[in-house]
Amino acid sequence: MESNKPASASAFAEHGFKATIRERMEVVKKLYLSDPIPWVIGYSGGKDSTATLQLVWRALSQLAPEQWHKDVHVISTDTLVENPIVAQWVAHSLEVMRAAAQEQGLPIKPHRLTPEVKDRFWVNLIGKGYPAPRPKFRWCTSRLKINPSNDFIKRLEQQNGEAIVVLGTRKAESAARAASMKRHEGSTREWLSRNGQLERSWVFTPVEEWTNDDVWTYLMQEKNPWGFNNSELLGMYQGATADGECPLVVDSSTPSCGDSRFGCYVCTMVSQDKSMDAMIQNDSEKEWMSPLLEFRNQFLGAGFGDDRKHREFRRMDGRLTLMPVANKDEDEDDVWEVADGRRFRLVHGPYKQSYRERLLRELLQAQRAVHDKAPANLKFDLLALEDLEEIRRIWVFEKHEIEDSVPRIYEEVMGAPYPAPRLDESQVFDAGDIELLREITSKEDDPDQLHFHLVRQLLAVEGKYQHAARRAGLFDELNSVLEYHAFNGEQEALEFAVHRFLSLEKANESVEVQFLRPMIPIIPIIAADAELTEED
Repeated sequence: MESNKPASASAFAEHGFKATIRERMEVVKKLYLSDPIPWVIGYSGGKDSTATLQLVWRALSQLAPEQWHKDVHVISTDTLVENPIVAQWVAHSLEVMRAAAQEQGLPIKPHRLTPEVKDRFWVNLIGKGYPAPRPKFRWCTSRLKINPSNDFIKRLEQQNGEAIVVLGTRKAESAARAASMKRHEGSTREWLSRNGQLERSWVFTPVEEWTNDDVWTYLMQEKNPWGFNNSELLGMYQGATADGECPLVVDSSTPSCGDSRFGCYVCTMVSQDKSMDAMIQNDSEKEWMSPLLEFRNQFLGAGFGDDRKHREFRRMDGRLTLMPVANKDEDEDDVWEVADGRRFRLVHGPYKQSYRERLLRELLQAQRAVHDKAPANLKFDLLALEDLEEIRRIWVFEKHEIEDSVPRIYEEVMGAPYPAPRLDESQVFDAGDIELLREITSKEDDPDQLHFHLVRQLLAVEGKYQHAARRAGLFDELNSVLEYHAFNGEQEALEFAVHRFLSLEKANESVEVQFLRPMIPIIPIIAADAELTEED
């Protein structure tokens, strides 16, 4: 479906409101009736997805019941770190939508999707210690947004062979999105383009030619068919705009409601969450979100990238990764200079235990503050119990932090018993044992308590095999622990890494070879902007 019309031109201004809507409805009906392939509508609760769903809903309503031959699935992915006002809006709208579809007899089936526990934001940030997402290590998008929806669509493909994904994407949104949509145009099926990620899916974008104001005009002039008030949606956008204004007809100097962006309040791809900030400023009833904004600004705001001091000097599996340092003013404490003037440092890995525990404590304090300030009818937890239990499992069984800190931190902050049972006694030491072990292993030149961590991890591995009938694998695991803790500190590891690299370079051997055993960490030379890889 080609168009020579500029993306910024109003479809309604060119063809008229009624004619444009009538033409779009006919396209939707013809496409729906053309084959048995089920539809999946992506619904975020925002203006574009609402307009798209409303268009499809009204088109189906004009068909005879015997023509409703296939289901239309409405999927909404809740990352569990969404702006809570928007998350509430979407959850409620799905409930209303489900009831309205049943009452009207329409084959529309809403679904609220969430990430698997292992993929959730706090589980990866606080549990595994993944550094906050950044352009070179944006680990959140696929886990939180893409995987849940793609998994749903793939299951539908397996059941039906193909699927048609209906999106509210518009060319007017941005040059990047317009280019992306253009790449997938021109398929053999009229009105459809191929999905770039799912081989057996097609994409249908019924409002792709509309402008921001076209979308708002449609939402304000056409009644919402599942019973929601679109004026409330407009009000939500107004509240998320700094000046509180949201005109439908604007000149080039006036901000449109299209500039209000909702998303994850933890997003580190932007320096500040302007929409949440505006909501709090514009509406005193939303001030209960202030603790969220304060946490976000302190730990995930503009300065989050300067977190090297909170991260371990090795990767999660113990590897050392060396990188060149071009900046002559770089801090000398973690930089090594060789005879020819080249300078190197180690790429830091996951967050240290002390910082992960601090993040958990601060997040729970924000959660308690939200509970104290939020309306009585609001049920909103930053961390669900299943998230806490997964963080706890990772700390104790994967990182061998046998003091089992999650229940203690929870009880200290929340002032209530931790709502889950104790772990296996063989894997957890009591507070007295831990303090004695810390005292025995503490050294003045070991500020990061690396010796304590070594002994603690050896004890954890031994405890794991304590009641095993066969101890196959015990010595391999003990050896791995010793290799992981092979250095007394970052300077020693950095010196070893540089000397190892220079010896490989002198022998003309590949420094890209990834070899870990025995006690030879991987030391590739990588780009100066390197970060953790997805596998780390």
